[in-house]
Amino acid sequence: MTGPRPAQSSSAVAGQAPRVLQVMAGAKSGGAELYFARLCLALHGAGLPQSVVTRPHAPRIGELRAAGIPVAEARFGRLFDFTTSRILKDVIGQFRPHIVLSFMTRATQFVPRGDFVHIARLGGYYDLRNYRNCDHLVGNTPDLVDYFVRNGWPKDRAYFIPNFVDLKSAPPAARARFDTPEDAPLVFALGRLHRNKAFDILIAALADMPAAYLWLAGDGPERAALEQTAKDTGTGPRVRFLGWQDDPAPFFAAADVVAVPSRHEPLGNVILEAWAQGLPVVAAASQGPRYLVRDGVNGLLVPLEDAGKLAAAITRVFSDRALAARLVEGGRMTLEDQFSESSVIRRYLDLFARVLR
Repeated sequence: MTGPRPAQSSSAVAGQAPRVLQVMAGAKSGGAELYFARLCLALHGAGLPQSVVTRPHAPRIGELRAAGIPVAEARFGRLFDFTTSRILKDVIGQFRPHIVLSFMTRATQFVPRGDFVHIARLGGYYDLRNYRNCDHLVGNTPDLVDYFVRNGWPKDRAYFIPNFVDLKSAPPAARARFDTPEDAPLVFALGRLHRNKAFDILIAALADMPAAYLWLAGDGPERAALEQTAKDTGTGPRVRFLGWQDDPAPFFAAADVVAVPSRHEPLGNVILEAWAQGLPVVAAASQGPRYLVRDGVNGLLVPLEDAGKLAAAITRVFSDRALAARLVEGGRMTLEDQFSESSVIRRYLDLFARVLR
């Protein structure tokens, strides 16, 4: 691992907010991409001068520009993508950031060395060899920070800063629009349709909940396989594939419980979102949910890849209103105590000040 570079620009930020360039090479849709925009807007609201370089995505870029944040678009391709490197160098030369904050591996690898402090924010257990040119790493769970240190990253340059969620609410989506009975128990799940998310286990669990319906919001490579699983398990008539939803609040509002069945989940933004929307959570005990959920207090935890236990826990929430209410209250208290926007933004501002000293 490299040592930290001298904070040559620290004198330039004495008495003023540091300039921060955020770099994101994400997909068109996904939790990390939504959080990236949310963090940019929140730091902007806190008075931090920012510029952004990201892949083309009209809705996200439009939202950032409407707030007054300059955005440059870049492809972030694989081999022989010299255009992205030139765009980044041009933006750095014009904006002269004190800090570059890059999200995950692809964006981090494109960031050149320069007269700024480079911080990478990781939301997963990525190969740290791709982060050798960074000065500091941020993980969104304590276990990620432990992973950094276990793999040789200096402890004094590894930081835990959690995520926060959008607290806005919305009227519930009309169930009739998705051919769902008004009185049917409704499970909502959200995420990329990838094997890590274990939506196949959730669909299988639905077979043990004959009255329940499932709304599944997301896109990804597993969609055809999940549709086949629904057919094979006989649950197809009760599963609704909603596609990716940039604004999931109406779907949370229409549901009775949120399920997070992931085989592998570094954090689990959907759990935070469920708490923000006042819904009980049932989650498989992967890395992030084990960190977030206190079983029986702010959610229910079940073993990984156990459709029977998952169905039993969801049914328990459906049938015990007092339990559901306790889990909702526990989630609300956890969210306010640990994952509020104000506390997370304060942590970032404190980190920026610290690394520039």
